[in-house]
Amino acid sequence: MAMRCCCLLVLLVALGVCEASRDREWAHRGASMFADLTPREMRDVRDYLQGKPELGLTAARGKDLKKNSILLMELHLPRKHEALRALDRGQAKPTRQARVVVQFGNQAQPNITEFIVSPLPFPTTYTGKTFKGDRPIRFESRPITAAEYSHIIDILQKITAKVHKVLFETTGGFSFYNCTNRCLTFSDIAPRGLESGERRTWIMLQKFVEGYFIHPVGFEVLVNHKDLDPERWMVEKVWYNGQYFDNVEELAERYEMGTLEKVQLPDHDDEDLYSTYIPRGHSNTRTDIHGPKLVEPQGPRYHVDGNFVEYAGWSFAFRVRSSAGLQIFDLRFNGERIAYEVSLQEAIAFYSGDTPAAMQTKYIDAGWAMGTVDYELAPGIDCPEIATFLDLHHYYDTDKPMRYKNALCVFEMTTGMPLRRHFNSNFQGSYNFFGGLENHVLVLRTTSTVYNYDYIWDFLFYQNGVMESRVSATGYIHATFFTPNGLHYGSKVYNYVLGNLHTHLIHYKVDLDIAGRENSFESMDLKYVNFTNPWSHKHSVVQSKLVKTQHQTERSAAFRFGKKFPRYVHFYNPNEKNKWGHQKGYRIQYNSHANSVLPRGWREENGISWSRYPLAVTRHKDSEPSSSSIYTQNDPWEPVVSFEDYIRNNENITNQDLVAWVTVGFLHVPHSEDIPNTATPGNSVGFFLRPFNFFDEDPSLSSRSTVIVRPDKEGKPKVQRWTPEVVGHCVTDKPFFYNGTYAGV
Repeated sequence: MAMRCCCLLVLLVALGVCEASRDREWAHRGASMFADLTPREMRDVRDYLQGKPELGLTAARGKDLKKNSILLMELHLPRKHEALRALDRGQAKPTRQARVVVQFGNQAQPNITEFIVSPLPFPTTYTGKTFKGDRPIRFESRPITAAEYSHIIDILQKITAKVHKVLFETTGGFSFYNCTNRCLTFSDIAPRGLESGERRTWIMLQKFVEGYFIHPVGFEVLVNHKDLDPERWMVEKVWYNGQYFDNVEELAERYEMGTLEKVQLPDHDDEDLYSTYIPRGHSNTRTDIHGPKLVEPQGPRYHVDGNFVEYAGWSFAFRVRSSAGLQIFDLRFNGERIAYEVSLQEAIAFYSGDTPAAMQTKYIDAGWAMGTVDYELAPGIDCPEIATFLDLHHYYDTDKPMRYKNALCVFEMTTGMPLRRHFNSNFQGSYNFFGGLENHVLVLRTTSTVYNYDYIWDFLFYQNGVMESRVSATGYIHATFFTPNGLHYGSKVYNYVLGNLHTHLIHYKVDLDIAGRENSFESMDLKYVNFTNPWSHKHSVVQSKLVKTQHQTERSAAFRFGKKFPRYVHFYNPNEKNKWGHQKGYRIQYNSHANSVLPRGWREENGISWSRYPLAVTRHKDSEPSSSSIYTQNDPWEPVVSFEDYIRNNENITNQDLVAWVTVGFLHVPHSEDIPNTATPGNSVGFFLRPFNFFDEDPSLSSRSTVIVRPDKEGKPKVQRWTPEVVGHCVTDKPFFYNGTYAGV
C-alpha cells in the first residue's frame, strides 16, 4: 500500500513538472504575438501599401502637405480569446497584423484613415479600421509632421523678419530670422485651437541654448495653419511682454514709436549657464572616486529571449507601442497568469498661466507619439552598467524604420531594504534567531522625452508576487515669460522666467486575469463598531470592522476624483480559493497624489474623460483596446476615443473578464530647485499589484537568498544560508560610452 502511494505521488509530481514545462513553452512561444513590428515587417507593409495605386501613397518626408502618406505603423494586437488559445492550449498563434495610419491630403476631402494590414510578413490585404461608435477622424486632429514643422519655421522666418529689430535689441543679440549664431528657437503649444476642426497654434520663442525650454523671451504668436497651402497661413494674434497685438506690424510700429512696454534681457552668455548641467557651486563629495555600483557577482539571474522575460517565477512578454509606450502581456507568477495586459495608455500635463501660451498648454502626450521618443539609455545613469540593453524600432513620420539603440533595459537590482526580516530578542542581551531576505527586484525600463519632460517608465517585479508600475518625471519644466500676474500660477525661477503650475496624470490599462478570466471586484473600508465588552460588561469596546462592498456594475466601480476612495480595491476569482478558503485575489494599491484637471464636461476635458476616475472597472472588450488616441491632443473637444463610452452602458461586472483603468499623478508647482531640471525624488507615482490571498503563504519563501542566524550552545552565531558564503566583487572596466543617435535601418 505504501509503495502504491509513493508511486502515485511520484506520478503526480512528474505530471505537474510536465504540465509546468508545457505551459512555460506555450508562454515562451506565444510571446512573439505581442512583439513590436520588426524592421522587415515595416518595410514589407510600406512596400505593399505604396504598391496599391488606388491609395496613391508617396513619401512622408518632403515639404508637400497635399499628399497621401503613411504617418504611423505599429503592431495590431490579436483578439484576446485568440491569443489565449495559443497561450493556454498551445494552438496556432493568430496572424500578425499591422495597424497603419494614413493621411490622405491629396484629395478633395482630406482625411485620416486607419488600416489593418495582414498577414505579416507578406501582406496581401488591407481593411479599414474604425473606432468604437464609428467616430470619424478629423483631418485637423492629426499630429504635426516634420513637413508641417518645416513650414512653421518658414512662416516664423517671415514673422520675425518684421520684428527682427525688436527681438535682436531686447534679447541680447538673439534672432530667429537669418540666424547663424545666438539663435532663437520655438515651442509650439497644444491643443491647436478652441474647438473641433481648428488648427491654430500659439508659438513661443526661446533662446536656442542648452535647456532652451527655460529661456522664453516674451514673444508669442498665434498662427492659423489649417490650410494645406502654407502660403495661406496667417497670424491671428501676437503677445509681447503682457501686451496683445493683432499683427506683427503693429508690434514693430509701436517699438519704433517708443510706445512699446519692452523688456531688456541680459546680453551676456553667463546668464545662459543656469539651464545647463555644468557643475557649479561648492561640492562636498569627493570627485576622485566613484559612488556605489550595482554588480552581478555570478552573472544575471534573469533571462531575456526576444520580448520574453523570465525572473524568479515571473514571466511576461513586452512591447513599446509607438503611439503610447510600454506594455506587458501574459504576466505570470509561478506559471499562473495574474494579468493579460498591463499597459501605459496616456500621459497628460495641464498647465495654468498668464501668457496665452501658458493658459493654452494642455499636453496630451500620445498625440506626440509618446512611444517613439524613447531615446538611448545611458549606462550607469539611466540603467546600471550591468543591464541588458535592447534596441527599439519605430515607423512614425518616416519613410523607413527607425532604430533607437539601447532604448530599453532590463536589470536586477537590490533595493537596499530587506524584503522581510526579524530579530528575535531573548531579552537577556542576546537573541533566539535572526532571519532575513534581501530584496531583489527585476526592472523593465524605458523613457519618453516628450520635448521638455522626460518620463522614466518602470515595471518592477518582486520576489513575493508583487508587481509595481512606476513613472518618474524629470527633465525641464515648461516655463513661460514672467509677468507679475503670473505669480498666481507658479513661481519665478529666474530672471523673466515663470515656472507654471501643472498637473501630471498618467493612465494605465490593467487587464487582470486572477486565476482565470472569471473575476469579480469589491472594495473594502473600515467602520467603527461599539459593543459591550464581553469580559467586562460595564465597559464598551470600540474598534474597526471590515466592510466589504461588492460592485456589480461598471458605474458602481467608477470612482470619481473628489469623492472618498476605498481603503482597499480587490479583484478576485469567486470560483478559486486558496488553502484557507479565501477567494484568490490581487489588490491595486496606489502611490499617487492625483486629482482632476478640469471640471467634468468642460471642453477639452471631454477628450480625457478617463481623468475623472482614479479607478474605473469595465468588462473586457476587444473594441475597447485603449483609453486615448493620437488624435486627442489636437481634437479633445470631439475625441475619436471617448473613455466615458466604456462605462456608459453600465454592464454587469460580476464573474466577468475585468479591466481596471488606473489613473495616477501629481501636482507640480515649480520652484527654484527645478532649475536646471526637475529631479526624480518625490516625483515618482504609480501603483502596485499585490497578492491578496492568492497564495497560501509568502511565495518568496522559495528564495534561496534567505539567511538565518541562530546561536549555538556556546552562544556563537551559526549561519544558515543557501547561496555562496563569499559574494565576491566586480565592476565593469569599460569606460563610459554614449552615442545618442537613432537612424533608419
